[in-house]
Amino acid sequence: MDETEDNRAPSSRRRLQRLAAHLETLSLPPEAQLIRSYCSKIAVSKSDDYTVLGEYLAGAYKLERDKIFQFFRQNPSLQTPVEIGKDEHRQLAMRQLLALVRKGGIRPLRYLLEEPAKYFAVAEAVGTVDISLGIKLGVQFSLWGGTVMNLGTKRHRDAYFEGIDNIDFPGCFAMTELHHGSNVQGIQTTATFDRLHQEFVINTPNEGATKWWIGNAAVHGKFATVFARLKLSSPNSHIDVDMGVHAFIVPIRHLEDHSVMPGVEIRDCGYKVGLNGVDNGALRFHGVRIPRENLLNRFGDVLENGEYSSDLPTVSKRFAATLGELVGGRVGLAHGSVGVLKTAATIAIRYSLLRQQFGPPNQPEVSILDYQSQQQKLMPMLASAYAFHFSAQYLVKRYGEMKLTQDDEIIADVHALSAGLKSYITSYTAKALSICRESCGGHGYAAVNRFGSLRNDHDIFQTFEGDNTVLLQQVAGDLLKQYKRKFEGGALTVTWTYLRESMSTYLSQTNPVITHRDGEGHLRDPTFQLEAFQYRTAKLLHTAALRLRKHSKQLGSFGAWNRCLNHLLTLAESHIESVILSKFVDAVKSCENAEARVVLKLLCDLYALERIWEDIGTYRNEDYVATNKAKAIHRLVENLCFEIRGVAGKLVDAFGIPDYMLRAPIGLQSGQYSEYVHYIGF
Repeated sequence: MDETEDNRAPSSRRRLQRLAAHLETLSLPPEAQLIRSYCSKIAVSKSDDYTVLGEYLAGAYKLERDKIFQFFRQNPSLQTPVEIGKDEHRQLAMRQLLALVRKGGIRPLRYLLEEPAKYFAVAEAVGTVDISLGIKLGVQFSLWGGTVMNLGTKRHRDAYFEGIDNIDFPGCFAMTELHHGSNVQGIQTTATFDRLHQEFVINTPNEGATKWWIGNAAVHGKFATVFARLKLSSPNSHIDVDMGVHAFIVPIRHLEDHSVMPGVEIRDCGYKVGLNGVDNGALRFHGVRIPRENLLNRFGDVLENGEYSSDLPTVSKRFAATLGELVGGRVGLAHGSVGVLKTAATIAIRYSLLRQQFGPPNQPEVSILDYQSQQQKLMPMLASAYAFHFSAQYLVKRYGEMKLTQDDEIIADVHALSAGLKSYITSYTAKALSICRESCGGHGYAAVNRFGSLRNDHDIFQTFEGDNTVLLQQVAGDLLKQYKRKFEGGALTVTWTYLRESMSTYLSQTNPVITHRDGEGHLRDPTFQLEAFQYRTAKLLHTAALRLRKHSKQLGSFGAWNRCLNHLLTLAESHIESVILSKFVDAVKSCENAEARVVLKLLCDLYALERIWEDIGTYRNEDYVATNKAKAIHRLVENLCFEIRGVAGKLVDAFGIPDYMLRAPIGLQSGQYSEYVHYIGF
C-alpha cells in the first residue's frame, strides 16, 4: 500500500494498524513515522538527547537545583533512609536543613525576599530529597520568616532577619486552632493590650483555641508567629474592643537552654499519616506577656497610649491585607506538588519501560508500556506534569511581580491563581500517586520504591494553606465578581481576560460546520483547544450566575451558594484548566529548539484533548462537539498516547532528577533490577 492509499484507508483499518503496532513490529503510518523521527531528535547536544528540553524546563535556576543535588550526593549520611522512626526522622530533617544553610551556602530567606523564583526552585529540589525536609524549610523561611518580614516593619526585620536566615531563630507559624482551620477569622486566641506595662497578654481562652498542627513546635521551635484577636480596652466601658486578627511574635522556648517559656504549654501531635520528619505540635498560652513591639504592625499598630492606628479603615480590609501577604505558601505548595508528580511519573514510566509481560505467541515479551491501557494511565499524567510545570512557573513569575510592584491587579491575579492552581495540582497529584503505585504492580508496593512515602507525605498538600474545596470556592467567587464587573463595564484582571469574548458569545448558536470538523489538524489546533476550554468555563459561569440568582430568592445567599456548590466547584476547575492550557500553549510557542517544540506540542495536545474527552458529556450536551468529532477526539488521544510512549523515557529524563536523588530502584535509568535485589541482600 502506498502513502496515498494509506491516507484513504478506512478509519477501522488505520485503527487496527495502530493497535497492532502496540504488540507487533509493524511499519508505522507515515505521520507516525514523521513524529517519531522528530521525537528521536529532541536535542542533538552530546550523547544526552534530552539536554535541550531539560534545560528549557529547568530555566534560570538549574545551577541552584544541581547544587542541592550535589550537596546530598557528597553527604550520603544526610540522605533519608527507607526505614526511619518519627523521632529519628525529625532530628535528621533538622540536621539536613542546618547543613544546607550553614555548609551548603543556601540562603532561602534572602531568595524569598529578593528573588522568589530562586526560592521556589530551591524548595522543589529540597522536596525531592525528602518532602519532610521541604516542608520544614517552608515552615522556617516561608511561614515563620515570611510573616515576620512581610507583616512586620523595619524594627522586626532588623531584629530577626539574620537569626531566621541562619536558623539561630527556628520558628513556627501558629495560625490553625483545634476548632478553626480554614475560617481564620473565627480563631479565638486573644492578645489583650496592657497599657500600664506596655505588653500584650496572650491567652488560650478555651480548649478549641489550642493552636494545632503547628510545624516546628513539638521539638525545634523557639519562636512562634501567633495569630490572635487583638483586644483593646474601651475608654467608655469595661468591655475590651475586638480589633480583629493580628500576628504577634511570641517566644516559646529560651534561646539558651531550649526550656519552655513560662505560661506556654507545648504538646506533641504525634505520628501522622506522613511527614513524620516535621515536628507538629499543639500550643496553649496562659497569660504569656510579650512587649508591645512584638506586634507585627505593618497593617495595624497599637500606640503607647493604647490607641489603634492603621491606614486601612476596617477590620475586614486589614484581615484581607494580612492574609494577602501569606499567599506565598500556596504558591510553594503548587510548585512543590509538581515536583512530586515529576518524581512519581519518572519512577512509574521508567519501570513500565523496563518491565516485560506477555506478548504475541512465540515472540519475546513486550514492555508493559506497550499496552494501550498502561499508556492511557501514564501518558496523560506525563503531559499533565509538563502542563503543571509551565503553569507553576507562570504563577511564580506573577508572584515575583506582585512582591516587586504591589500592583492591585497583579495581587488579585496571584490570589486567584495560587488558590486555583494549588487546589487543582495537589488534588491531581494525590490521585496520580495512587495510579503510579498501581501501574507498577507489586513492586510499586515496596517502600524502597517510594510511592508509599510520596503518597503519604504529599496527601496533606490538599489541606495545607487552605482546604482544596474551600480554595476552589474562592476561585468561583472571584469568577462571579469578574462576571458582574464585566457586565457593569469594568475591566477584567489578567486571569479572566479570556472570558471577555467568551461571555459575550456564550448564547450564540454553535457553528454546525465547526462542531462536525474532525480532522487531526483541526483537533490539534491550539485555537480550537483553547476555545473549547474557555467556552465550557463561560457557559458554567453564566449558568452558575443564573442559578444563584434564582435560589437566592428563597434560600438566601448562603443557602443558594450551598445549593449550587458542586456547580461552582466544577466552574473553578474548568477555569483553572483553561489557565493551565493557555500557559502550556505559550510555553510551546516560546521554545526555540524546533525538535523539542514538536515534542512539547504532542504533550500539549494530549493534555488538551484528554481533558476534553474526560468531559465529553458536557460538550455533547451543549452540541459543541458532534458525535463524529467526539469519536475522533478519542482516537487521537489514543494515538497521542502511543506516540508519546516512544519518547517517554527521554521526557522523564528531562525532569533532571538524578538516580541518587530519585533513589527508587525500579525508577533508575539503568540496573534497576540489580539495585532492587541488592537492597534485600542478594
